[in-house]
Amino acid sequence: RERAAVPVERLHGVTRERFLRDIYPRRKPVVLTGLELGTCTTKWTVDYLSQAEGSKEVKIHVSAVPQMDFLSKNFVYRTLPFDVFVRRAAEVKHKEYFLTEDEKYYLRSVGEDVRKDIADIRKQFPVLAEDVHIPEYFEKEQFFSSVFRISSAGLQLWTHYDVMDNFLIQVTGKKRVVLYSPRDAPFLYLSGTKSEVLDVDNPDLEKYPLFVKAKRYQCFLEAGDVLFIPALWFHNVISEEFGVAMNVFWKHLPAESYDKTDTYGNKDPMAASRAIQILDRALKTLEELPEEYRDFYARRMVLRIQEKAYRKDDG
Repeated sequence: RERAAVPVERLHGVTRERFLRDIYPRRKPVVLTGLELGTCTTKWTVDYLSQAEGSKEVKIHVSAVPQMDFLSKNFVYRTLPFDVFVRRAAEVKHKEYFLTEDEKYYLRSVGEDVRKDIADIRKQFPVLAEDVHIPEYFEKEQFFSSVFRISSAGLQLWTHYDVMDNFLIQVTGKKRVVLYSPRDAPFLYLSGTKSEVLDVDNPDLEKYPLFVKAKRYQCFLEAGDVLFIPALWFHNVISEEFGVAMNVFWKHLPAESYDKTDTYGNKDPMAASRAIQILDRALKTLEELPEEYRDFYARRMVLRIQEKAYRKDDG
């Protein structure tokens, strides 16, 4: 029933040249180790973090259970001073809490105005940004955002894809990341950019029978590891310990391909959005026909899409 997970390749001390020449063109996840990330990996203790950026307010997710569910929205948004939040997120049992004494916390930094501004650690957390050296394996003008993240131990984020390439930099703590290829989208029961299969370890196969066909890739990240996640690769993240991480997103396609209103890096490229709208209109048109005809012409449309747009290799 279950397919064994394929370990994500780990490579040590990869230079920018080697990354761009040998690794990047393959469009597969890889864990890069031994990169120069600055003093953050040793400096960012709970004490240091909580005093470095003081008591500015941050908006956080609070969940009564470890598995955050975007469908039922089983979490609430709350605001805390940053220093209070860091200390709480590092605790297992809380004396002060919003929902339960073992609730989980998650911070995903956002821009000053969420609708207009991207997350950039240099703007939102300037003191901490001084401690970080982001591997510059892409051109400066390709940079999109740097997202600062803090998670309670045990917190699990739902499976989703992003439309830009990114590095997940594990600064402190440990994470397990499960990934699925864009090719396996048909088996992941998508709702927008997210998979409805929340528990990737014990999926409900009566509800999601095709999920077993999805090939699972997996890696464990420790402090100082950097995971390259190519655009469109699905990923599901569990924080095995309290930890701090950062994502750096960059534009892999020409800048005009992306939606200008996208501050999170997860809105489909403009051409893809238009194509989906056109398809929705085509399907609406098919509704004018009786079921037997609708079925027949829908199958013909699928064949056309496969013939014209599917890649021929099995990469």
